[in-house]
Amino acid sequence: MAKPYFKKVKVGDKVYGLVFGKGKVTQVFDDGFYKFIVEFKNGYEIPYTDEGVPGWGKFNDQTVFYRDDIDLSSYDFSAVEKILSPKKIIKLREKKELEIRLPSGVWTNCTKCAKEYMEEMLEKENYHLFRKKKSKKKKSKNKK
Repeated sequence: MAKPYFKKVKVGDKVYGLVFGKGKVTQVFDDGFYKFIVEFKNGYEIPYTDEGVPGWGKFNDQTVFYRDDIDLSSYDFSAVEKILSPKKIIKLREKKELEIRLPSGVWTNCTKCAKEYMEEMLEKENYHLFRKKKSKKKKSKNKK
């Protein structure tokens, strides 16, 4: 069995969360389900397991990494191309074709996002944080 990613985590370690961006480890626990707490630049404090799984939302995978370890080149940070209307946002959410921009700047499917966050962004009329799910581009099979 592989050792957990955060087995040797310590207070002060700099991390990057895919949801909230830059953060710092503020507490480490020896016993319990959660191994450490990260405080992010926006003030959120989130507990994580030693595998880097957060204590909120519907995440089953690692969402936090040591800053020096993460390669962000595969994540989509692009600007929104078209601001959607509230009606269109609701319609796309029902069709499961809606993406939301997380505080870190990463775009993710709304089904993975905490419902409270999404509702809060709608109430604050932050429509620029939503977009229609981008379709995967098909690779050309033409060979020269």
